Amino acid sequence: MDTVVAAPRALLGRTITGPASVRIRAGRVVEVVTGEPPADAEVLADGLLTPGLVDVQVNGAVGVDFAEVDDEGMRVVAKAFPQTGVTRFVPTLITAPVPEALRQARAVLAASAALPAGSGAVPLGVHLEGPFLSPKRAGVHDPALMVDPGPGEIDLLLADDLRGHLRMVTLAPEQPGGLEAVRRLSEAGVLVAVGHSDATGEQTRAAAEAGARMVTHLFNAQRPLGHREPGVPGVALVDDRFTLGLIADLAHVGPDVCRLVFNAAGPRVALVTDAVAAAGMPPGRYQLGGADVVLTEDGVPRSPEGTIAGSALTLDRAVRNIVSVGVDLADALASATIVPADVLGEPTLGRLAPGAVADLVWWDDHLKPRKVWVNGEVVFDATADTSIDVTTELAAARQ
Repeated sequence: MDTVVAAPRALLGRTITGPASVRIRAGRVVEVVTGEPPADAEVLADGLLTPGLVDVQVNGAVGVDFAEVDDEGMRVVAKAFPQTGVTRFVPTLITAPVPEALRQARAVLAASAALPAGSGAVPLGVHLEGPFLSPKRAGVHDPALMVDPGPGEIDLLLADDLRGHLRMVTLAPEQPGGLEAVRRLSEAGVLVAVGHSDATGEQTRAAAEAGARMVTHLFNAQRPLGHREPGVPGVALVDDRFTLGLIADLAHVGPDVCRLVFNAAGPRVALVTDAVAAAGMPPGRYQLGGADVVLTEDGVPRSPEGTIAGSALTLDRAVRNIVSVGVDLADALASATIVPADVLGEPTLGRLAPGAVADLVWWDDHLKPRKVWVNGEVVFDATADTSIDVTTELAAARQ
């Protein structure tokens, strides 16, 4: 039986229009029409209908660190994410020795596979952010665990059981073996991102020539923009081959620079959270890749030494933040839907169009998710007061 959802406004492609109706059948969008809703539609009286949000860089949330995730933890995360509009996400693992990183990756994949149908947001493989990074741009990653991406290490990443599941690798292309690693991973269908890198502009362009297609958290943990040496961000802003990951908590990158990024390369910006286990949780001590991070009242997780350690951002708040600095609403929403879906090579995600997966978000007039569908099924409904207290839920799951 078809489900039809009609809204006064909807994000179709990169444009907000309306009224519009979306017809869903067997978890897919089969028709999108503008104009008055059909008689069988569920009519949303106000607000905005968009595709589900896609987060390609998230280390954990609601007390769960993906480096130590189990089936129960993944279930809690999957249930919590739709409250923030996220319907698809790529669990991210930070620097660890290659055998340990692969153990963690397989644990993430096993926990993802164990999710019952209708659990909530859907994991999309795994993202390894390290260990092939530059110790000069370590951020909160442990430089002692970083290694160069030799042929043997890349062979391990391309093991048969990881093919198709290793979705993304962040690396520093200027490190020995870096460009060859970019080539091999890209040829194997892995999205390669430049990040935690001291690459020059020339080296960043060479990474694009080798197949790199993204920059991980633009401006953070990379050679900065200079007026003669553009570094990673300078080239990324002008090279159309790169999609730019941006942590829009307004702490990692300031408001004016966020606006500058959208002015320069808006259609290529993908909002990411880089969230850690502290996201959605009260101030306290949490884990990131097995190390302590502290969330204080300012809302920014930090290492005990004071280095910013990921974020406590949610993707819906990132959208609101970007709108608050003056970016057009449609552009802000596209950067959390169609742009990340496309860079992952997922043409059926991040859009309301025939053939697309029926992941939808109904937003209220304050840009807060009110109702969320995954594969055509409602997984969050604030109007029915079905939201969960994630802290309580996690504690119950651990008993």
